[in-house]
Amino acid sequence: MSMIAITSENFKEQVLDAQGLVLLDFWATWCGPCKMIAPYVEEVAQERMDVTVGKIDVDLEPQLAAKFGITSIPTLVVMENGKEISRALGYRPKQDILKILDV
Repeated sequence: MSMIAITSENFKEQVLDAQGLVLLDFWATWCGPCKMIAPYVEEVAQERMDVTVGKIDVDLEPQLAAKFGITSIPTLVVMENGKEISRALGYRPKQDILKILDV
């Protein structure tokens, strides 16, 4: 499955109403660690067909970042049935990203 750009307009449909797990990657274009983690997030999107992977650019979607209380990026948030079930802050290797999905 490919990654989806999450916006205020598609948030309800793509995240809150989604079936199964949703991995949200809060990031920004100027963030070095975000660029480092991006290939791993993309690999997870390709390998885990059971997980919806969404990217939220905090500069373009500050209201979504505020809604989740994002104060540091990258931040990965795992959602299920519209509720947050897991969160990881900062750079993570791929195996750590996979671990937060196995809750």
